Amino acid sequence: MNMKTRIRDIKRRKLVTVIVYRIAVFFVILGLMGCIGQSTESAPVQPTESLIDSVVADLEGLTIDEFFDESYKQLLLRYPERLTELGISEWFGLRNDQLNNLSDEYIRETQQLEAAILDLLRTYDRSTLTYEQQISYDVYEWFLNDLVRGHEFMYYDYLMHHFLISYHDELVRLFTEYHPLTNKQDAEDYISRLSQVDTQVFQLIEGLKLRKEAGAVPPSFILRMTNYVVIDFLYSSSRDVASIDGKSILLYTYFDEKIEEINVSEEEEKALLDAALTEVEESVIPAYLMLLEYLEYLETVATSDAGVWKFPKGDEYYAYMLRHETSTELTAEEIHQIGLAEVERVQKEMRTVFDELGYPSDGNLDDLVNRAIADGGYIGTYTQAGKDEVIKTYEELLDEVSQKLDEVFDIRPKAELVIIGETSFGGGGGYYVGASLDGSRPGAFHTGVGDSLIPKYRMPTVAYHEAIPGHYFQVSIAQEMDLPLFRNDVILNGYAEGWALYAEQLAWEMGLYEDNPYGNIGRLDMELLRAVRLVADTGIHAMKWTRGEAKAYMKEALGTDRYSHEVERYIVLPAQATGYKVGMIKMLELRQKAMDALGDQFDIKEFHHVVLCCGGVPLTILEKVVQDYIDAKLDITGSTTLNVTLSTIPY
Repeated sequence: MNMKTRIRDIKRRKLVTVIVYRIAVFFVILGLMGCIGQSTESAPVQPTESLIDSVVADLEGLTIDEFFDESYKQLLLRYPERLTELGISEWFGLRNDQLNNLSDEYIRETQQLEAAILDLLRTYDRSTLTYEQQISYDVYEWFLNDLVRGHEFMYYDYLMHHFLISYHDELVRLFTEYHPLTNKQDAEDYISRLSQVDTQVFQLIEGLKLRKEAGAVPPSFILRMTNYVVIDFLYSSSRDVASIDGKSILLYTYFDEKIEEINVSEEEEKALLDAALTEVEESVIPAYLMLLEYLEYLETVATSDAGVWKFPKGDEYYAYMLRHETSTELTAEEIHQIGLAEVERVQKEMRTVFDELGYPSDGNLDDLVNRAIADGGYIGTYTQAGKDEVIKTYEELLDEVSQKLDEVFDIRPKAELVIIGETSFGGGGGYYVGASLDGSRPGAFHTGVGDSLIPKYRMPTVAYHEAIPGHYFQVSIAQEMDLPLFRNDVILNGYAEGWALYAEQLAWEMGLYEDNPYGNIGRLDMELLRAVRLVADTGIHAMKWTRGEAKAYMKEALGTDRYSHEVERYIVLPAQATGYKVGMIKMLELRQKAMDALGDQFDIKEFHHVVLCCGGVPLTILEKVVQDYIDAKLDITGSTTLNVTLSTIPY
């Protein structure tokens, strides 16, 4: 079948689909709304025993190393979008043409697989394994056990919201960042995925319905902001369905831009563009209109309660999430108190720097920070020259830190790092996206260069956190180590964000702020924010703070309301923000422990090698790894004179 014939077939097929969808929207919403008052208990879906039995049979009898990789591959195969993100679809003989299955039945089947793999792992005798295998066993068991423990709360997460790690954000990122577009096959796979958006969104709505039945509806103000995200995605001007233009939808405009780089004929290019537009108009747009209707309905039945304490098992869920996000056993109360103490400590340290700058010692914290921001200067990104200056500044900062890495590291990542200016947001903040495992996509530090004034005082800290020696450094090294696949891939929040925040302080210890006191204020300002997060997050979800109370506390502790918008982040991602400071504190504790135990034998390069080269691990296991390093260094004899080479030390 040639391309034109295929397109005609698609048009006929999708025309029927779109008509059915538009007629069905009313009935679908009525059906979903009709769930009010129904039981919150969902009938268990029986797993597909043949699938589970088949996978278990294939995994039985493997060596532990084979089991690590083969069982994790079975988990990855459940998520085709993740395979695309990692750049490894071809490893499995697959194309990048499928979206994740979000149906409840499929998710429950995946849960059965996770539990079965955990049971199989526990049949291995850990005592017979090598040291490296034992660490892998411990990490894998923690990871799988964490997944299985979370099954109880499968309807408590917020699938759709306005922040990162939401359905819409992940969908856009898949199409515009992860999906390769280098040849005609990639383009056809892209179109195939566009055609599946309607099915996936319907599954998403079903998931939202199940969460409503379970008593887990986002606060009304979160839903309102989420609706704006969907509206902004759909409408270019007035909110009139007739005004929606498929050619203005991001998933089409991106494809239109990238297809020019593909080596196809003009006729093929036009056919591909027509096919993509057809799928956007007949799959994406109707699905998102249906999603918007249901979200608007949810807003009418939602409360303004901010915390997950409102869920039937809210306290248990939050305790689980704290363990999941920090990989420690700290309670909400313990984390709250740690946060209060850290807020006080960092505030005092900031005032010391203000004194060194000659600022008034009795000045208001907000006034002092604002003065430092002004004195540090801005970069305006209203012109292309300004946007280019932001990228150049970050390049210079990363070049400077790279020249000093040998002072504290004996290892560097091999993956390429690129800096990408994002015009969709401003302010100069950023995030990191890891390189693909196959090396086809570099690691990327994304920074906001949308029209705004970017304060320079924060830029060094953002660079060190997101790139070098932060996320890019840690994630890339983990990916490049000769470790089981799951340890190359799994990112645990407490370890990853703890390292990135530790990297900010390490940069200060390396002298990178010596000639930049305003940058040092930026570092401390950001550290204070991370400390405040511990208090606000636990306040919202464990102590029943309202949204207003959380914002008021943040303004008081930070001396400003610049970060008040973050409260909504803590609401939709419970416990996630606690991983930063908890992880950093643990990294510093372990470093001090090694320094105290080893004395003159302590080597900062070795310590960093140990921490980085074990891949992302739970903080509880990192403690063991560091203690094993200390014991090996001392040869378990207490002798601090023994010169033990790194080759004899675990990792």
